[in-house]
Amino acid sequence: MIQAAKFWDGIAAKYAKSAIRDPEGYQFTLDRTRAYLGAQDKVLEIGAGTGTTALELAPSVGHVTITDISPEMIRIGNAKAEEQGIGNVSFQVTDATLGDVTGPYDAILAHNVLHLVDDLPGALARIHDLLAPGGVFISKTFCKPVRRGPWFYYAMRLALPLMQLVGKAPYVAIMRVDELEAKLTAQGFRIVESGNFPARELRRYIVARR
Repeated sequence: MIQAAKFWDGIAAKYAKSAIRDPEGYQFTLDRTRAYLGAQDKVLEIGAGTGTTALELAPSVGHVTITDISPEMIRIGNAKAEEQGIGNVSFQVTDATLGDVTGPYDAILAHNVLHLVDDLPGALARIHDLLAPGGVFISKTFCKPVRRGPWFYYAMRLALPLMQLVGKAPYVAIMRVDELEAKLTAQGFRIVESGNFPARELRRYIVARR
């Protein structure tokens, strides 16, 4: 399987130009996330890509540390911050182990990344350690549909192993929602909000407190 940083570096430019697939759903979860943040909060986003979400939220908080495994994603994100005149952000190249990140943080975000982490229990334990007591962990994660899902889900399941074999897709874990929530609670998190927005969305939005 292709090394993750190399894969995301290779698609960074295309990723940066891609439109949000469901603007209404994205805005809803963005607003929900903002509701949990305070004006002085210190926030960390992992797997932030080119930082679109973090830059949207930055005016509402004290500081955002934007991280991603891809140096090219981080380079593009840094340029976007400069172009938009957003100064209360910093950028760091790191994977989900967050080995060289220091806390504590009032909030940690992981939008569309947990299903890409091969050691999820280890990553969640590290996130828990980096949160201040009472801090929030907010995630949105691709999950297996409970009932019959849309056709593209099954097409993806068939194509994914071949795409990974030829270096066109990264590692992907496909969990049920209950499996994901069990992994969170096993690391000491208390789930305070969980839902799909819209209802047939395959990405589960979860807010959990340390």
